[in-house]
Amino acid sequence: MRHANSTTRTNVSRQNAGSRNSRSRSQNASHGSQYIDGSAVKKLQTTPTRREYERSGPHTWSVRKTKVKAVPMNKGYIAVAAVAFVIICSVLMGYINLQSNITNHITNISRLESQLNEMKLANDETYTKIMSSIDLEEIKRIAVNELGMKYAKEGQVVEYTGEGNDYVRQYGAVPES
Repeated sequence: MRHANSTTRTNVSRQNAGSRNSRSRSQNASHGSQYIDGSAVKKLQTTPTRREYERSGPHTWSVRKTKVKAVPMNKGYIAVAAVAFVIICSVLMGYINLQSNITNHITNISRLESQLNEMKLANDETYTKIMSSIDLEEIKRIAVNELGMKYAKEGQVVEYTGEGNDYVRQYGAVPES
């Protein structure tokens, strides 16, 4: 008998635990999730995610999109594309030609500038040689002795004030004072 009582108590304690589990199950159910114990658990049916929906199969929109891309090119399209290609090529070749011309002009200008500098140096050297080879005393001797030139006397020199010019032009006789 004792054995029978122990089994009934075990069953009662299991029932009490089951009632506690059922309370917690009902509380969980009130929170939006269902909890079912056992091997016959049903799977929750959820709405498919956007990714699963997109993977599920081809849609008419995507099929139409690929059909639009697969349209064969007609002769007019090919002609316009060829004309555009020729125009772009000619513009690019013209640009390259202009760049080449600019480079050639810059090279030519550099060459001419260096030539100008060389000529200026040669001119300065020649001028210095000429100025150093002139003997002013010899020129004075030839002018006075051989050509009969004389120094000016005191009343013969007439001074004019210039108007900012470097030289004075004489269009008539100088008046005697």
